[in-house]
Amino acid sequence: QVQLVESGGDSVQAGGSLRLSCTASGDNILMAWFRQAPGKEREGVATRCADGRTTYSDSVKGRFTISKDFAKNTLSLQMDSLKPEDSGMYYCAAGGRCWLSASRRMQEETYYTWGQGTQVTVSS
Repeated sequence: QVQLVESGGDSVQAGGSLRLSCTASGDNILMAWFRQAPGKEREGVATRCADGRTTYSDSVKGRFTISKDFAKNTLSLQMDSLKPEDSGMYYCAAGGRCWLSASRRMQEETYYTWGQGTQVTVSS
């Protein structure tokens, strides 16, 4: 079974940057980053298919970049121009259905393996 381990969460000032990493134990067709703020539902942030296709939520488009380091089998999320509303627990997820629509790939039920999460706190 695939195992995912996130790292890179930290506390930063608004306008700063962070880079999250997710180390996977195997190859995955579809991977994603989700986040959950206190009292809110978990939401999709960015997804990446094995063929390189990516999707982003409107709230992070232009500020976040999802990428994969094939040599290290690591999924990364570069987060720039961070805002307080970006705060939350960030989760890495793996799934197998890249043929789904972009909107479906941003939904929790598309993924079958989750990491434990890494905390991001952005202060104003």
